Amino acid sequence: MRLVFAAAAVAAVLVPAAAHADYYVYCANNRIEVDSRDPNQMRIARGSGVCQMGPKFGFLSSAQDFARNNFGGAGRPCSCR
Repeated sequence: MRLVFAAAAVAAVLVPAAAHADYYVYCANNRIEVDSRDPNQMRIARGSGVCQMGPKFGFLSSAQDFARNNFGGAGRPCSCR
């Protein structure tokens, strides 16, 4: 019984953290991307050809809408100049 209670307590603590994520719109290697990695993580993953194309978003759908409305959507060509 203690094990079940402990597992429930751990799950209750982890769920809010897992449910919250920030999303960003990037130009990465000449293509628009929506990703949950922060700018530093994205530069490490994609190299120097990365620039952030807007603010931080609290919801994936908001970031996707921004990318679609301003840049034509994920996968479209872009430039970091």
